Amino acid sequence: MTQPPQPPEKPGFGPPPEPEPSRSEQASPPEQPQQTPADPQTPADPQAQPGFGPPPGPAQPPAQQPPSAPGGPDLGKTPQPGYGYPQAPQPPQQSPQTAPQTPPTVPVPGGPQTPPGYGYPQQPPAGYGYPGQPQPGQPGAYGQPQQPYGQQPYGQQPYGQPYGYPHPTVPMQSQSGPPGRPGGGRKVNASLAIIVAAVVAIALIVGAGVWYSSAGGDEKKNTANSGDSGETKGGEGGGSGGDTAGGDEKAPADPSSEVLFQVPAPKVSKDASTIVTSGSWTTDKVYAKSGVAEVVGYDAVKGDELWTLDLPGPVCEASDHATEDGRTAVIYKPAMPTKTKPQSCTQVAAFDLATGEKLWSETAKSGTQEISFNNVTISGNTVAAASTSGGAAWDITSGKALWAPKTSDACYDSGYGGGPKLVAVRKCGPYDQRQLHIQTIDPKDGKVLSEYKMSEGIEYAAVVSTDPLVVAADVGDSAGDGSGISDFFSIDNKSGELRTRISAPGEEFAARCDGITKIEHCSGLAVGKDRLYIATEEHESSGEGYSRTNEVVAFDLATGKQTGQRADAGDGYTIVPLRMDGDNVIAYKRPPYDKGGQIVSIDGGSFKETKLMENPAEKSVRDVEARMLPQHAEILYSQGRLYMSDVYASTLSSGDKEYLAIAFGTG
Repeated sequence: MTQPPQPPEKPGFGPPPEPEPSRSEQASPPEQPQQTPADPQTPADPQAQPGFGPPPGPAQPPAQQPPSAPGGPDLGKTPQPGYGYPQAPQPPQQSPQTAPQTPPTVPVPGGPQTPPGYGYPQQPPAGYGYPGQPQPGQPGAYGQPQQPYGQQPYGQQPYGQPYGYPHPTVPMQSQSGPPGRPGGGRKVNASLAIIVAAVVAIALIVGAGVWYSSAGGDEKKNTANSGDSGETKGGEGGGSGGDTAGGDEKAPADPSSEVLFQVPAPKVSKDASTIVTSGSWTTDKVYAKSGVAEVVGYDAVKGDELWTLDLPGPVCEASDHATEDGRTAVIYKPAMPTKTKPQSCTQVAAFDLATGEKLWSETAKSGTQEISFNNVTISGNTVAAASTSGGAAWDITSGKALWAPKTSDACYDSGYGGGPKLVAVRKCGPYDQRQLHIQTIDPKDGKVLSEYKMSEGIEYAAVVSTDPLVVAADVGDSAGDGSGISDFFSIDNKSGELRTRISAPGEEFAARCDGITKIEHCSGLAVGKDRLYIATEEHESSGEGYSRTNEVVAFDLATGKQTGQRADAGDGYTIVPLRMDGDNVIAYKRPPYDKGGQIVSIDGGSFKETKLMENPAEKSVRDVEARMLPQHAEILYSQGRLYMSDVYASTLSSGDKEYLAIAFGTG
């Protein structure tokens, strides 16, 4: 589902789900094993697990082939019956030159098939979960049954056999490579297979110490800095993606960018092997990024280190959101993990992005045990965190506890989506009779304002947007590609009623969501203007030789139908939405092997593309950018500046200088 070639992937986005405790386990928690579910970020042996390994390297020039026929979805295709209607099986299309090759997959019990290198969290086996029956719905629950719908699948046949894409934020790999975006099914030809084999041999993440380099001087930088400068730092860190600043982005007179600064990859201890480094934010003056047991604030233009927030242990998760005055939150471990004491993600802290000041740090308990949290978000002035063992909410200024969700053997809040509104994904019932309640709640007191009950059997859901409310789910594990999405549900925030349901077959669309633990971590899409903007899967383009491309299309959230709008990536480019900018869509274009990436603004009405930035094509720069795959990496664009950062650091090394983050700017 991602760009060719397919190199070995980074660790899958998101930790594996914590086992859901039985009543006896809740009453008497077991001793912490050497590797606990609460410590997914620090596996005992990452190399032995699916999804762990070096990230993919930069794309290499493809071998020339005879021109192939243009591929891609047929936007004029007659609507077909939606999900739930029987359909005749159809074989994947094949190119006249080559037959599709399917990368090997690793079976995941109870879940989608995933290939080695993506590390999609495994779903629990049948019969695993809370005992008891579902509780009656909360006030405001409507629980209307699912309706059959007639949304046509986008396009024609799959372009190749889909293979598992466990999810990764924020941009796609190689973003949806979202940008990395912590790919899926597509056709692979013989030449590409050779390229992939070569790239697979490359290990990319280096543990060489954290060296901070700044742009400095008046000379325009069009090459990546291969030398070290600045102060050396050590530690560990992790988290998740962040929001960019709002406002209308204006096209510069010259969209050509230069490298502003780079942050080399941090040093990782041999005991840790791989450390999560997710979590990045930008303001007018500061670019903040999680490191190893720290969050560092850099000058947004020069890259000089402005402040460092030291933590006793690695960051586990970070909020995708920040308040209007620049405050956000992270989950972290109380101490550095070791092989015998991996530590749990029990600490929640809020800090100021302008100064790096820690505002407070708190924990919460379920019974007598501290809760190990899976996700954290912000809505208004409320910080909300949750996991299978419980949840809590605090005032972001004072750290005062505001409320906690009611838990029982039958129901618990698995996570929250934040931003304009606060939305809970509440799980009820035993594993084999699970029902998800999508609740809009008051962030100040936790009161349920409205509720929509999904059909039984849907195990996981991700909150794509809280206003308008859009939820993604893999209904019946039918996506088949590990993306976590087969359908989108557009829900009315006020009434809790289902507005429409949109079919999004995994072999045709490139969006990804991690609805297992991170809840609001999705890539390859954007929501605004009552529209869902989503990237299609890659397909052969009309260009000469080997060339692939894709599009961004729009769905109406009131009717569930496509609007007919389409933004083409162009030959050799693949496009992925990053966020909204008013009514417009900000998107990243991952380039062909010999060019730099682009940022474009897609007009919400005409769908006309305006180029806001084009990165240098020099090889040293391309090599760094190519490793920041949209499905996995974090990609933030604001005020003419682009920040691309990695979400893992590792002891593995390719021998080349590697970076935690790189920043580009225009003008």
